[in-house]
Amino acid sequence: MLHADAALTPAQRLKLGRLIVEEGWPTAGAGKFFRVSWKTADRWAQRYRVEGKVGMTDRSSRPRTSPAKTDQARTKRIVSLRLRLRWGAVRLAAETGVALSPAGAVLRRCRISRLSRLKHRDQVVVRYERDAPGDLLHADVKKLGNIPAGGGWRFLGRRAGKANRHLDGGRARSRHRNPLMGHGFIHVVLDDYSRLAYAEICEDETGPTAAAVLRRATAWFAARGVTARRVLTDNGGCYRSRDWSAACAELGLTAKRTRPYRPQTNGKVERFNRTMTSEWAFAQLFTSEADRRAAFPGWRHACNHHRPHTGIGGHLRISRLTNLPGQHN
Repeated sequence: MLHADAALTPAQRLKLGRLIVEEGWPTAGAGKFFRVSWKTADRWAQRYRVEGKVGMTDRSSRPRTSPAKTDQARTKRIVSLRLRLRWGAVRLAAETGVALSPAGAVLRRCRISRLSRLKHRDQVVVRYERDAPGDLLHADVKKLGNIPAGGGWRFLGRRAGKANRHLDGGRARSRHRNPLMGHGFIHVVLDDYSRLAYAEICEDETGPTAAAVLRRATAWFAARGVTARRVLTDNGGCYRSRDWSAACAELGLTAKRTRPYRPQTNGKVERFNRTMTSEWAFAQLFTSEADRRAAFPGWRHACNHHRPHTGIGGHLRISRLTNLPGQHN
């Protein structure tokens, strides 16, 4: 590729070479005519003698040998570890015995320096949906930090949010403990077919709490004509507890768990958690945790009854439960 400051284009180089080689012009005179040095004119003339017209184009500036370049075997190992384990340059360098800079250079040269480029473009995304409501329920727990009196850092900034939390924390250490400091645990149970969601805020994520939520959730779905048959969860402690197993057996549910480190399998409830945090938990300034919790039932109803869902063609979640009285209220 011709650089911006090149004195001669390939066409001018060809004219220069022909003047010197074929028409006998002196090298210095031809160089002066084209406003280049004697050395430049002589180089293009010599190349024209040897290669002819083909030699008038630019050559690669890459060196013939690169002794310091990472060898092919180590390059393949770096790429393999990057694709399989998603390691960064620091750990790859330590594992393969190369310096940090060459390891980073390999990632950049292979265009895998960014994690976003590790996604295979031709990977087939497997999507599934049960045939009827109740065939499969998804259950999960979303942990959220409680909002201190006065508001949290997301709207007020870190300094003001930290000051409010410190103030509430001081009260919490007093004799009259503030029950809303710490964390809230939103237990969610979602129907795979309709995406209809039952959710409630609890103070922990233990087995007895999760089991009690499951009993209330199945009763809530039953009141809407949905008979639950299976429930899918991750491998959290509350879902591996005896209380959870006993509740599933009592309710006649087949308990399933996702493969470790594969949250995509439970993706519908994970996506609901994301919607919940963006459209309720952090959607506006709440000056206390009590205010945020008071707004939760209204948001949950609006999400189920009035919010279009793109995963089901823009329809409402409740619309997938047919012949349900008052489902559009």
